[in-house]
Amino acid sequence: MNIKITGSGSYIPDTIETNESFHNHEFLNVDGSTINSPNEVIVEKFKAITGIAERRYAKTHHTASDLGFFAAEKAIEDANIDPETIDYIIVAHNFGDVKHNTIQADIIPSLASRIKHSLRIKNPKCVAYDILFGCPGWVEGVIQAKAFIKAGMAKRCLVIGAETLSRVIDKHDRDSMIFSDGAGATIVEATDDNGGILAHETATYTYDEAYYLYYGNSNNQDLCRDTRYIKMEGRKIYEFALNNVPKAMKACLDQSGADISEVKKIFIHQANEKMDEAILKRFYRLYRADIPENVMPMSIQKLGNSSVATVPTLFDLVKNNKLENHSLNQGDVVIFASVGAGMHINAIVYKY
Repeated sequence: MNIKITGSGSYIPDTIETNESFHNHEFLNVDGSTINSPNEVIVEKFKAITGIAERRYAKTHHTASDLGFFAAEKAIEDANIDPETIDYIIVAHNFGDVKHNTIQADIIPSLASRIKHSLRIKNPKCVAYDILFGCPGWVEGVIQAKAFIKAGMAKRCLVIGAETLSRVIDKHDRDSMIFSDGAGATIVEATDDNGGILAHETATYTYDEAYYLYYGNSNNQDLCRDTRYIKMEGRKIYEFALNNVPKAMKACLDQSGADISEVKKIFIHQANEKMDEAILKRFYRLYRADIPENVMPMSIQKLGNSSVATVPTLFDLVKNNKLENHSLNQGDVVIFASVGAGMHINAIVYKY
């Protein structure tokens, strides 16, 4: 028995927010003081570091669970399965459903229950639950699905990552330009086919790192101090990721039995273009190997950072030949890897 991804789907919102739309924002320092640079310069420096030129925002009447439902429908269709045969629906997110122009997160019922309801699944033994695991949530959901299947508790799972980060950003914080909305979904099941999940690795660092990402006040001191927004210690996250993600990827690859020369694609969380490129360099340096051409597809330039949705969306785009110069062939060894709030790191080595 092998455990494989038999279907995938993604939902990329239509609304495009370009970098130019931030030229009229009032960006402030953490203490509320004015930044002594024109917005055009701020945005230009931001693009040079992150690679982001535009990002996608959800339509005003959609929530994260809506986006997850849209992606789930596509994954179910792609896998050509009866949704009533799904044993678990695992939904990764960070902020629940946040309606447009509101500040309150809604997680009752869980997003997984909402998506199951939208899918009109009647089977009560299809168990639906959410996981809060930062940006690595979808990868961790796949790892949990594997565990359920290995333990004989399930044969088929639907794993979704969905987020609307545009609704929890502080518009006075330059970091707000990073975040976006979207959803990705996969069907994970036991099959007799070759390949599937070869190994996985997960770690949580909290001794000094727990609050590198957190909920904090607006940089605008005049706004309500009881309203919170997503905040991050960017430099600390960057250094943490560079020091720890390549090691986790190596531990996972070594455990899988595959050789570094067999790796065809690395689907890494789309957090920051420069950071992802540096992680890739350090990973291959651990093997004293050259980086192959086109091994790391990127979507952050056009889609931004949609947290739990980046990895499954990226995988779905490449799988369906929707990303230029990237494709997958049967037997390809690929790595999924992510880092995010917690601080969590995880990786999966997978044979397509």
